[in-house]
Amino acid sequence: MSVFDYQKDKDGIVTITMDMTGPVNAVNDEFGVAMSETLDKLESEQGLTGVIFASAKKTFFAGGDLKVILATEPGSEVELFESVEEIKSFLRRIEKLPVPVVAAINGAALGGGFELCLACNRRIAWNDLSVEIGLPEVQLGLMPGAGGIVRLTNLLGLQNALPYMLEGKKVRGPKAESAGFVHETVAELDELLPRSKAWILENQNNTQATVQPWDQKGHKIPGGNIMRPSVAQVAVAAPHMLKKNTRGLMPAPERILETAVESVTIGFDAAMKIESRKFAGLATSPQAKNMISTFFFQLNEINAGNSRPEGYEITEVKKVGVVGAGMMGQGIAYVAAKAGIEVVLKDVSLEAAEKGKSYSEKLLDKAVSRGRSTVEKKEKLLSLIHATDKDEDLAGCDLVVEAVFEDMGLKHKITQDCEPRLAEGGVWASNTSSLPITQLAEVSAKPENFIGLHFFSPVDKMPLVEIICGQHTSDETLAKAFDFVIKIKKTPIVVSDKAGFFTGRAFTAQINEAGQMITEGIDPIRIDNLGKAIGMPVGPLTSNDEVSLNLLVKIRNTHLETGLATPEDDKWPAASALRETLVNDFNRGGRYHGDGGYFDYDGNKKVLWPKLKEMYFDETANSSIDNRDIKDRLMFSSVIETLLCLEEGVLRTVADGNVGSVFGVGAPPWTGGYLQFINTYGLQRFVDRCGELADRYGDRFKVPSIVSQKLASGETFQ
Repeated sequence: MSVFDYQKDKDGIVTITMDMTGPVNAVNDEFGVAMSETLDKLESEQGLTGVIFASAKKTFFAGGDLKVILATEPGSEVELFESVEEIKSFLRRIEKLPVPVVAAINGAALGGGFELCLACNRRIAWNDLSVEIGLPEVQLGLMPGAGGIVRLTNLLGLQNALPYMLEGKKVRGPKAESAGFVHETVAELDELLPRSKAWILENQNNTQATVQPWDQKGHKIPGGNIMRPSVAQVAVAAPHMLKKNTRGLMPAPERILETAVESVTIGFDAAMKIESRKFAGLATSPQAKNMISTFFFQLNEINAGNSRPEGYEITEVKKVGVVGAGMMGQGIAYVAAKAGIEVVLKDVSLEAAEKGKSYSEKLLDKAVSRGRSTVEKKEKLLSLIHATDKDEDLAGCDLVVEAVFEDMGLKHKITQDCEPRLAEGGVWASNTSSLPITQLAEVSAKPENFIGLHFFSPVDKMPLVEIICGQHTSDETLAKAFDFVIKIKKTPIVVSDKAGFFTGRAFTAQINEAGQMITEGIDPIRIDNLGKAIGMPVGPLTSNDEVSLNLLVKIRNTHLETGLATPEDDKWPAASALRETLVNDFNRGGRYHGDGGYFDYDGNKKVLWPKLKEMYFDETANSSIDNRDIKDRLMFSSVIETLLCLEEGVLRTVADGNVGSVFGVGAPPWTGGYLQFINTYGLQRFVDRCGELADRYGDRFKVPSIVSQKLASGETFQ
């Protein structure tokens, strides 16, 4: 059977059921052959009354083959342009068929899949949450290339279409019709094909039903074209707003905006050519390669369980205990209950535990008010969380997550008091960002069942969990912890036990480098602004204020006291001394502590603490260093620390390093993560630049030997 099953019924309606090789239907060479043959047959078909495109897969159509795009090298843009134009020619031929064409959307139709749907006269979808529709290419550093931008802009108008394309927003079945993505929905999946055939029969004598809106005489784009003042205003203002968000580091949103504006400025076919050119230029960019590598292939690798030990059956946590109902514990309780797990939320007092539970209630009230949940669902979730101050309520838990302050003595006491309550074979996990799991497990009766689960704040929003294996943690325990993280819909990375683990080390490296620069006399505002200029969510000094200077001082002191580190290990001694001075001499522990840190805060207003500049700023030193050096010092400090983690075995895979650095450390998305950044920067170029920085600023910028090893073998970080 052909990958496009072609069936004509007694009414003259042809149903084309796409069933391509592999798990999904996708735009590739097989698609090109099948679509070309199918269109040849349709165009010569006698007695044809209509066409339905359907899918034999759970998804309708998944879009382009990202392996092909990833393999496309700079210099092959003309070839890529021609390939995209060929796909567009297929979709244009669908639009020119003299009979009504329906897309019967049974599952996800994303990217090229939605572009195929847009080429059909009627889009009918199953009204189910599993049906996702949209153009998410921007999230992989790409843009729609098969007519998606031009068609959606013509369909919805510039202002309404832009958010879906610039943000990659997707809509699900129930909202697809109101968004204008589909014409109608059906309640049951088995109604999809009958309704599609019925619509064709209802419109077989309606010539308008066979002509796309943009091909109809006198077509007017909703909201108007570029001559409408309101549209012109959007076209003028949008680039400035976009630049503010992307900081000029993400070419995909810019190309999408340019193409959408062209779509309301020139003719349909001319705009389609421009879209193809921009796509071809973008697909070979380093940003696209970085983002496709990490956010598609490596992220899928991780979520598929590549870091999970083999040989252990999938386990399901049915009852989880969370000890500590503060900021982290309350978030962990919420995501676990949201996944349908019974939760025991314990604190020193019932009042504190109930307060922790109220966090979930507030989140759910907000979801209900926004139409994203119902009162019934809210009550069901809250009923799963049992707030308590009694240790005995933890009895029978498959997993207990201890989420109290970063204090070794306190964590030891809780382990001794509560660990005996675990069910047989249960797992004890510490939510710690810095304390070694091996030392925390010293008081455990079963250290092989002890593991670290480092959540990030706020837990309900942050997608990453860093799983830390201590010296005695068993593979079976790791497998159980991995299964739990997947169950609560988080992305797990697995690391080995060493002070700071991975995310803590990579995160503080940049903060420390920023602090070091302050002590050299460089303007703190300039440092923070250049941190944002490389794509960090906020500047490194602002980030340190948010995390707490006080916490980093405490962590360093703990490492020194416990012998995990010595003063000689500190690669940023001046930055550490600066923080000690601010915390101990001036009581500036960070924003969380109410007295500010590097900055003073008044509500949302932030100004530099005046004394910081008085104490450290040096005009001569500030003017002697250029912006490139500051930006590279901030970027390379975290990249080098990530390399050291890989070299030392703290990181087990490159994928964990890349995904962890973006989702847990705040690495700029355009890099694809700190290890992927090196691939497109160029390994030799990276070695050379590290040498320059080391000569100017110190041995901490010496390139780790793992880079030279990769270079010698001709490999990259994969």
